[in-house]
Amino acid sequence: MKKSTAQATLREMPAEFNLDQFLEKLLFIEQVEKGLTEIDAGKGVPHDKVVASVKRKWRK
Repeated sequence: MKKSTAQATLREMPAEFNLDQFLEKLLFIEQVEKGLTEIDAGKGVPHDKVVASVKRKWRK
């Protein structure tokens, strides 16, 4: 994560906030960035395959 992302997130927080909320937000952003990087690298699972997988699991 870039320092600028953490700074921007901090600026978006209210004047008083719980540190856990801030850390959760940073972790969420980090995971989204990681996922987007994986998709760009071709490591994602196509939507139709996910849907098929979920349907198979729910039929059991």
